[in-house]
Amino acid sequence: MQALVHSSYVNEHPDVAAAPNERLEFLGDAVLSLVISEALWERHPDEPEGPLTTRRAAVVSARGLADVAVRLDLGRYLILGQGAERSGERRRGSVLASALEAVIAAVYLDQGLVVTRELLLRLAAPELEATAPPATLKSPKSQLQELTYASAGRPPLYRVLSVEGPDHARQYLVEVTVAGEALGRGGGRNRRDAETEAATAALLHLSGPALQP
Repeated sequence: MQALVHSSYVNEHPDVAAAPNERLEFLGDAVLSLVISEALWERHPDEPEGPLTTRRAAVVSARGLADVAVRLDLGRYLILGQGAERSGERRRGSVLASALEAVIAAVYLDQGLVVTRELLLRLAAPELEATAPPATLKSPKSQLQELTYASAGRPPLYRVLSVEGPDHARQYLVEVTVAGEALGRGGGRNRRDAETEAATAALLHLSGPALQP
């Protein structure tokens, strides 16, 4: 039960004897990292640390975990406050990823590592069995930084153009530039998501003519 309780519900119901899932998220993050690291280490015996780290990040990142949570339809079972419900937190990737971490921690505490490992290997099977080169699994921001360093000798810069909406439903607009040239814009509920969308747009832009140093 606690694994599915979002902090917004506890904040709106101080009289209810319920705790948010944040402590479970902390533990679940560690369990996930251990199990996924072990699984990738076994599946890719010839790969060095760098590619293995990239593969792990693709699975245990907020986006990767959110994909698993969506397959489970985990958002349907979250216990949210009314404000969070109205703002669409039930479908937000970071909320889903955190909930999955909490659920994994709850399984670990109740059933132990062996059962948790078996569960995780089933849930993350599509990601673990992926055969794509590690470079293609990097986040859009990482890909953009590597590309711009190689092409222009400098990193991309992200600038917040606007922040709109109430506290529970912020909307960020971010622009990414290299050497003063605007390459893409992106929006999101937080700065990180907006930067990721901007980086994705920039990568699409750069798939045409190469950057000039």
